[in-house]
Amino acid sequence: MSGSVRARRPASPPPGLPHAVPPSQRFPHQRHDHLDADERREAASRGYVPGRKSHSSGGLNIAPGEWKLLALIVLVACAVRFFRLSQPNSIVFDEVHFGKFASKYIKSQYFVDVHPPLAKLLITLAGFVSGYDGNFDFKDIAKVYEHVPYVAMRMVPAILGVATVPISYLTLRGLDCRATTALLASLFITFENGMITQSRHILLDSPLIFFTALTVFLWTGFCNEDKHEPFTETWWAWLVLSGLSLGAVVSCKWVGLFTIATIGFSTIRQLWLLLGDLRVSPRLFIKHFLARALCLIAIPVVFYMFMFWIHFLILQNPGDGDGFMSSEFQHTLNGRGMADTFADVAIGSEVSIRHVNTQGGYLHSHPHNYPAGSNQQQITLYPHRDDNNVWRILNATHDEVITDIDWNAHPLQYITPGMRVKLTHIQTNKALHSHDVRPPISDVDFQNEVSGYGMPNFAGDINDDWIVEIEKGDRRDRESSKRVRTLRTQFRLRHAVTSCYLFSHKVKLPDWAWEQQEVTCNKQAEKLNSLWYVETAVHPKLPPDAPKVNYKLPSFVSKFLELQQVMWTTNAGLTDRHTFDSRPDAWPRLRRGINFWVKDHRQIYLIGNPMVWWLSTAAVFAYVAVRGILFLRAKRGFRDFENTKVVKYDTLCGFLFVGWGLHYFPFYIMQRQLFLHHYFPALYFAILLSCGVFDLVTSTLRPRVRLQIAAILLFIVVLNYVYLSPLVYGNPWTKAKCQKAKWLKTWDFSCNDFYDNYSQYDHIAQAAVPVTTQPAAATIGGEPGGRGAVVVEDNVPPPKHAAAESADTSVAFGQAEPGYDAFSGVPHEELKSSHSAVAPPAFIEEKEISSVLAQQPTAAPDTSSEGMLAPEVAAPLAAEAGLADRVAEILGDLKEQEQVGAAELEHTQGAPLEDEAEADRARNELFPGAEVER
Repeated sequence: MSGSVRARRPASPPPGLPHAVPPSQRFPHQRHDHLDADERREAASRGYVPGRKSHSSGGLNIAPGEWKLLALIVLVACAVRFFRLSQPNSIVFDEVHFGKFASKYIKSQYFVDVHPPLAKLLITLAGFVSGYDGNFDFKDIAKVYEHVPYVAMRMVPAILGVATVPISYLTLRGLDCRATTALLASLFITFENGMITQSRHILLDSPLIFFTALTVFLWTGFCNEDKHEPFTETWWAWLVLSGLSLGAVVSCKWVGLFTIATIGFSTIRQLWLLLGDLRVSPRLFIKHFLARALCLIAIPVVFYMFMFWIHFLILQNPGDGDGFMSSEFQHTLNGRGMADTFADVAIGSEVSIRHVNTQGGYLHSHPHNYPAGSNQQQITLYPHRDDNNVWRILNATHDEVITDIDWNAHPLQYITPGMRVKLTHIQTNKALHSHDVRPPISDVDFQNEVSGYGMPNFAGDINDDWIVEIEKGDRRDRESSKRVRTLRTQFRLRHAVTSCYLFSHKVKLPDWAWEQQEVTCNKQAEKLNSLWYVETAVHPKLPPDAPKVNYKLPSFVSKFLELQQVMWTTNAGLTDRHTFDSRPDAWPRLRRGINFWVKDHRQIYLIGNPMVWWLSTAAVFAYVAVRGILFLRAKRGFRDFENTKVVKYDTLCGFLFVGWGLHYFPFYIMQRQLFLHHYFPALYFAILLSCGVFDLVTSTLRPRVRLQIAAILLFIVVLNYVYLSPLVYGNPWTKAKCQKAKWLKTWDFSCNDFYDNYSQYDHIAQAAVPVTTQPAAATIGGEPGGRGAVVVEDNVPPPKHAAAESADTSVAFGQAEPGYDAFSGVPHEELKSSHSAVAPPAFIEEKEISSVLAQQPTAAPDTSSEGMLAPEVAAPLAAEAGLADRVAEILGDLKEQEQVGAAELEHTQGAPLEDEAEADRARNELFPGAEVER
């Protein structure tokens, strides 16, 4: 080629892209698959898109061999989570609540829970399909299941727990991690003791973790599709599925809102980058924005509301939860509807009066008196309809006795503001009364007792008088603000003498008032708690065609919003302490767990796998430290973020760190009751983050070395899992091994509850044998010509080595206790793990050993110390009653019993003391090693 001829230079690519290499004869077509992640994204934004044949949906470039490996991992996860799923065959921890909710779904009885319904509906579906009739009460932890397909119901969380394992693998592969890294993450989750324990019972956290993991996986696939080519069918599929999964996760628990926040931050970052890309037109940007708004906001909201539509569709009968809803809501339930009632309220009307604020209880009285104070008739707030809710309104300005009045002969006198009235209880003829006496519960100076006072043919006194103050009326009814109208007027009743207001609040009276709500007269009454309205009104003078009113039935949206408010208010009010609650600062350190179940010298205790837990926490701190160093280096002019490898792992680990933080830090501002299992969604992100750090650290190593390091980590994880597995499955364990497993002093599972050796568990079946209610007894003596007959009753409680004879056991650090259900009405202190718990050790020494009852006394009682358990009593007792092991234990502890003075014995000697030598010989034959302290 001559020097005067210049060859044409190839066209330059868009700015920022690498220069194209001229095609060779061997590879005539240029490919873009060699670009790294950043270059592929840059190329996609400029229109350089690789062919469809070179792209895998969602960025999942998985080899066929990986699918086989993934199937093997799933089998391992099934073995781990399904092992002995039928054990224990009794209630574990919060199965008390969620099993009970399944029963209520099947019976269509309305209830209220602080959690959305999806996970509970899935569990109920499994029970219903398996033939459960909803008649089991789920009352106490460790209560044995009867006619309950509890295994099928436990399968729902177990299956979702298994499904989380392959999802974690696919998520890391979608995030461009190596197969070894994804394998390590899936096995970490497989052998994480806490997640295993939570997924084996009728609980909600396993569905929550599953849908959290599914959301992250689907969003990862969408992001990969978005980098490749937007607005394709596959792109829309990943985006729509991401929105549905967001709706599912928030429909299990409100913790799913943190998952929505995680995806929301990632979405905002995407839109921000698109907004700064000048090659993206405003019209295209709006298209991207609307697509994400539709799929990530509208679809989750519709899905969430649809779950509550199913919830309302099933729960159509009254239940113990309808008292928490408004009167309008309650009237949508079967049998709770009300006939139209007269709109006008006048002197002489028979009315039922409801409280406005505290779930609308009725002003109520019954023929029972207060046990203290005035000892007059009780006035309470009652949540259900009853004849004892009916009162008659009388004019308090009349001094004469008002009985048997012909109201048809009197003109109607409506109730207007400032009118002075009396309220007479129809059933007991007592007047609503208040005086300067303190209430039984709210015993403070500004509260007065409200009682029922009076008798037939008695006009009452001035303390029966109340002044009506109308607070507000209904805008649809102008008259309701001028006079009291049924259902339309809210009013207050001020006491004529003390100027206090009729008042009620969420304080329950004791058992003597059937735990009904307290009603007082409050001088400093909060307005909302002193507002009342008339629900029904009847007057004989009103014609049948007089104006009538009724509740306006709420729409689905109104019911939905009301229930959300009740759930939010109650959830925020769960501030009571629990025996095994914990605070967020203790979770990453695995400081303590939760006692789930105790019975038959076995225990289920929620504790994580220490290796997985602490490694994930270390990864979080490592990311923060490295990211801080990179930030400081960038300030000093270093160009680390121009390195493709740094950008890749910063994006990957940054996304997982944000997910961890958004699922963890919000708990610090919550004052409600919290447990270790609230950390599990954050733990999932932390586990993926730890594996992302592993992928970075081992990125320069040979694959074989990387696999060896992963194998070592996995070996330690499996070792931890096996060592603590008795607490996962409730398997037999020994005290010695339990003590060795307490790596932290704050791990408060009870080692004293286990046997000393495994051989003692062979006799555990004896615990199922019912114990006779008659005390075991032996007759000593009575031989012809010999000593008199003496009956020895065995009143000895089981000694410490024979605890297997009790079906229920307790732990030294507190019994298994379910989380508090604010809507159950049952104090959580009553929901313990056993009815016949073993007494604390401090009181065992104070047991009565036995009583000896003489049938034919021939000698004076022996009160000397030698007579506490004479040999002639011990040997025949062992021989005739078959209690040799028990008596031997008592004899061995005799000296200790004497020192503490705890044992008491009433011993009537039925044989001469000269027979003592004979009894000694018999004792030595039965108990060669036993000695009696003289």
